[in-house]
Amino acid sequence: MKQKDGFSGERSIVMPQMVIDMEKGDPLASSLYITDIGYYPKAEHHYRERKEAIEQHVLIFCMEGTGWYRVDGKEYHVEANQFFILPAGKPHVYASDTQHPWTIYWVHFSGEHAGIYADGALAPQSVKPNIHSRICDRINIFEEIFTTLASGCDRESLRYASSLLHYYLASVRYVRQFRNAGEKINDTNVVAAAIHYMKENIEKKLTLKDLADYTGYSSSHFSSLFKEQTGHSPLNYLTIIKIQQACAMLDNTNMKINQICFKVGIEDCYYFSRVFSKQMGMSPKQYREAKKG
Repeated sequence: MKQKDGFSGERSIVMPQMVIDMEKGDPLASSLYITDIGYYPKAEHHYRERKEAIEQHVLIFCMEGTGWYRVDGKEYHVEANQFFILPAGKPHVYASDTQHPWTIYWVHFSGEHAGIYADGALAPQSVKPNIHSRICDRINIFEEIFTTLASGCDRESLRYASSLLHYYLASVRYVRQFRNAGEKINDTNVVAAAIHYMKENIEKKLTLKDLADYTGYSSSHFSSLFKEQTGHSPLNYLTIIKIQQACAMLDNTNMKINQICFKVGIEDCYYFSRVFSKQMGMSPKQYREAKKG
């Protein structure tokens, strides 16, 4: 398995042809399998043109920023919280916006059932955060796929990754069903709704105004209500959530620290280390080493 780094914080895996042949020949994995997978945060100057068509469908999920793509002479614009699937067998071009570069999760996939998921998803499809959204859950599925493929390419791993890919693609194609199956939050509980919104947007730089606007309250009223119920200001609570998520990634993944900071919406690695040290009493590197010990 080839992993490569390009953009700051990037992670990607390119499956060797030998492994792809294993997937194609497996009675389970052949239904849906991955040839390439990755995550590009703030992918400035990202541009890809394929004049020769490829055999795989290409899913791109834009978490933040904007971009564009062109297929069959028609150009589309994609924004944050939207995804699209480029169909196999068609030349295409796509790129990140120069002013607001996109952060994307992407997967090249194929298989007997791949077309079912790709059908009807050429135009941008919106998956907006709300009280019932499960964006954090969807990201966790993606991360489990990535970790599985990064750990090995034996038959069981490929089958497990294939099964997870079914779940991941279903979560974006059948959004209503995916949301209905999740934990329900009472939308009259403003604080619980705000915390859910924080978790759904963990990779973004949320402001107090963003949180207050989401709940429909003024910033001052929202802050007072939030602190009364949690004992923390909204932004301090958001920092706690980000550091908790960073700890989980330090514990359970091999991600580099400069990759983790993007995953929790802090682009400056030095600032991330300072915030982490203040919260945890040690640097991210020391935390990981202590857990290993």
